[in-house]
Amino acid sequence: MQYFVIGERELVLAFSLVGVKGAVATNRTEAIDVFNRVTGKGDFVSGVPVTEERAKILIITEEVSVMLEEEVTAWQLSGKYPLIVEISGINGRMKGKKSLTETIREAIGISV
Repeated sequence: MQYFVIGERELVLAFSLVGVKGAVATNRTEAIDVFNRVTGKGDFVSGVPVTEERAKILIITEEVSVMLEEEVTAWQLSGKYPLIVEISGINGRMKGKKSLTETIREAIGISV
């Protein structure tokens, strides 16, 4: 299974140490460019053909998720790969964001 991570420099470096490819995104422009490349939206991204095999799971930080809120929601509703998993960034969970466990508990009513 292929993974890809979008987030802060330190987080991308940490994931690369275990063999997960990634890209740093510090603003919306960078985040949308990487998101479009990973999801394969269009034949060209930034003028470069998208030829590599796409990841099956896209890991993004909460900060990137906020930058790409509309795109992430639309992608998740489409039901296509890659599946998007949101994780806390280097600075921990953002205020007001639910953890994955809390989201599962609300969705299925079972405590994990």
